[in-house]
This record gives sequence, structure tokens and C-alpha cells, in this order.
Amino acid sequence: MGMFTRFADIINANINSLLDKAENPEKMLKLIIQEMEETLVEVRASAAKNIAEKKSLARELAFAKRQVTSWQQKAQLAVEKGRDDLAKQALVEKQKVSQTFEALENQMQTIDEVLVDIQADAERLQEKLTEAKRKQESFLMRQQSAQVRLKVREKATVHNIDEALNKFERYQQKIDDIEAQVEAYDLTQTNDLASQIQALENDEQIDNELEALKAKVANG
Repeated sequence: MGMFTRFADIINANINSLLDKAENPEKMLKLIIQEMEETLVEVRASAAKNIAEKKSLARELAFAKRQVTSWQQKAQLAVEKGRDDLAKQALVEKQKVSQTFEALENQMQTIDEVLVDIQADAERLQEKLTEAKRKQESFLMRQQSAQVRLKVREKATVHNIDEALNKFERYQQKIDDIEAQVEAYDLTQTNDLASQIQALENDEQIDNELEALKAKVANG
């Protein structure tokens, strides 16, 4: 659309400034939201690609780790049988596989860092998108409000215009109450989600401590 050319342009964009300069702010806002949504789809697609690559790397790492262990065992067996020549060859193979394992680990670390960045980018982009949609809703509300005021002025007489405006204010108050309930619900949902994630992290920590304790008892 030519409005934004890079992800950073969206993140750093001042939506209010763009709308102030636009001849048709509502149309401009619609285009901004559309481009943000398209960019968010691209960000999510990139995340999915990296997650798939991470899973593939995890399988390669597991295989390489088994090979390292296997060659170590072969070298030990050769030494026990008095075949130092075979033990040396096995250790050479172990070294090769170990180097492969280290390279895969580095790749895994890089992907993890990329995924962290993607997650942060997605959150920032979602915040911008939410901001833009709030403004869009505000435009709609202002338009509806203007239409209501216009009807009041057209139909009401001088004697009942104050009453009509009061009704409109009560209507506006109801909208504010509904919006407050929605925001309160979203807030509690967010807190509940954070609590659930914290509970999962606590459970994982307990499981890790239990496994460590069992291993210690077994070795003892």
C-alpha cells in the first residue's frame, strides 16, 4: 500500500500524526489496520517456520547425542579388549560427531533467539493494531453521536431539546458502562492467563526438583 515499507515503520509510526495529515482519516485508518493485519500474518508465518526448524534440529541433536554416546562406548570396549587402534578410531569418530552436535546446538540457540525477537515484535505489533482499532471504534462512535445530535436538532422543539440531550447523555453513559465491563473482563482474563502460566512454571520447577532428588537417591 506504500504507507509502510518495513516492520519498524509500523512500530514507530505515530498514528495520530498520520491521521492529522490525511484528507480522509477514516479511510487512512482502515488502510493502516489492513496493512498491520497483513504484517502480523507474516510475523506469525515466520514464527511457524522457525518453530518447525527448531523441531527438526531437536531431532538431529538427539541423534547426534546418541552417536556421541555410542562411539564413546565403542572406544571403551576396544580399550577393554586391548585394541587401542580401534579405540583411537572410535574416538576420532566421536570427535566428528561431537563437532556436529556443537554446531547443531549453536543453530538451536540462534533459532531460540530469533523466536524471542519474533514474539516481542508480534506483541508490539498487536499493541499498535489494538490502538488503531480503538481509534476506528472511536471514529464510529463519534459518527453515531453526531447523527444522534443531528436528529435531536432536527426533530426536537425548543422546549424539549434539553430533555432529548439528557436522554443522549444517559445513552452515552450506558455505552461507557458496557465498555467498562468489557475492559474489566479483559483485565481479569489477562490476570487469569498469567496465573495459569505461572502455575505451569511452578509445576515444571517442582517436577525438575523431584527428578533431581530421585537421581541423587538412585546414585547414592
